[in-house]
Amino acid sequence: MANKKALITGITGQDGSYLAELLLDNGYEVHGIIRRSSTLNTSRIMNIFEENYVKNQKLFLHYGDMLEVESLMKIISAIKPDEIYNLASQSHVRVSFDTPTFTSDVSGLGTLRLLETVRLFSPESKVYQASSSEMFGGFDAPQNEDTPFNPQSPYATAKLQSFHNAKNYRTGFNIFVSNGILFNHESPRRGETFVTRKISIGVAKIFLGLQKKIYLGNLDAIRDWGYAPEYVKGMWKMLQLSEPNDYVLSTGVGATVKDFLETSFNVVGLDYRNFVEIDQKFYRPNEVTKLIGDSSKAKKDLGWEAKTKWSKLAETMVEADINRIRKEIG
Repeated sequence: MANKKALITGITGQDGSYLAELLLDNGYEVHGIIRRSSTLNTSRIMNIFEENYVKNQKLFLHYGDMLEVESLMKIISAIKPDEIYNLASQSHVRVSFDTPTFTSDVSGLGTLRLLETVRLFSPESKVYQASSSEMFGGFDAPQNEDTPFNPQSPYATAKLQSFHNAKNYRTGFNIFVSNGILFNHESPRRGETFVTRKISIGVAKIFLGLQKKIYLGNLDAIRDWGYAPEYVKGMWKMLQLSEPNDYVLSTGVGATVKDFLETSFNVVGLDYRNFVEIDQKFYRPNEVTKLIGDSSKAKKDLGWEAKTKWSKLAETMVEADINRIRKEIG
């Protein structure tokens, strides 16, 4: 039997890079969609790029865009992947208030373009749709698959559109598509504008004498932070089932931004209160106060459970950024 073929949209992002590694380790032929840019955006996959793209010919990159259905049609009709992981998104919640139309087009309509392409050209493909805990809007924590949705941002609204379109294609056209409702998951590969990575880089630079302050917004927001490599394994497990379904992935433990700050600064023996300034521009127009997930269903059906809790995650990210910056500055 030939090895499975997988297609990852958003392969150059945090989750895409970890998922590509997981699939390659499991013997997959991996295809990824990247946007054409004048500057390279493949830093997160460089550790697997040469080995699997050049040497083993197991990794293939294709130019395409979630805004352009023609490119999706061309890629998917040619590959006919066994599994498709739709991770592409404008995923920064605060930025979605500044770019609502773009966010809706990429994170909402982009999914619809993908699903319609699958229906027309590769209906046997299994599809994973990356949904988000932001769809809950902080309603009735802890949140699980039965919690009502209450989106509080253009990003969350776009993700909810994608969630429902995935279910519609599942029931209406018999497409195997599962929604993964993932709570916040972080790593040293997290984008530098996301609060956890902003904190870990800031702590590292302050410790090394390269920065004096970190500017943040709401320190009282509660989030359920997990470790991204564990979460991509949950994505993969969803597509190994015989029937599609929707699953929450989370640690079940909440912490405030202030908690994450304090733990991160404790790694280097500093008091966060001496280095943090509040800036109103980092507050959201609609604040989501509390997101904590209940992954009982995923544990039962997938055998999946988060092992790394937020405090260990904070320590890991700070240490990784200190080591990285030290290498960069010599």
